[in-house]
Amino acid sequence: MIRERRTEDLAVCVELLRSVHERAGYPINWPAAPELWLTPETALGCWVAVDSGRVAGHVVLTGVGERAEVERLFVDPAATGRGIGRQLLDHCVTVAAELGRELSLEVVDNRGAAERLYRRAGWTETGRTPIDWGGEHATELIRFRAPVLD
Repeated sequence: MIRERRTEDLAVCVELLRSVHERAGYPINWPAAPELWLTPETALGCWVAVDSGRVAGHVVLTGVGERAEVERLFVDPAATGRGIGRQLLDHCVTVAAELGRELSLEVVDNRGAAERLYRRAGWTETGRTPIDWGGEHATELIRFRAPVLD
């Protein structure tokens, strides 16, 4: 089940983010204030996935001019492989379409599982940009465009 993130979810989301960071290296650089990082000023919406009564995933849709971006997407490492990431991603595609916004996202090149998820979900790679903030873990930012809903 996907629902709007509530204030009381934020502490759990930070815990999950810490676990994802330690196990999968996302985000590459741990934010100084994770609660604020999970709630960007340009957020159009913040959602969580609930699995067996527990928050198991998180995503934010941000506004960038007339477009929208998927950001802060992560899933509890203990809940991977259940389709939660895909559900959160598809939710963003639906919301962006309802808002009439073109949707995209960026991912660093060391996110093999994330990159595979986006490609399987029908997202199209539109470009790569070299980065210098990924250290030895990542050298490029890969940009994807969402599939168009019929």
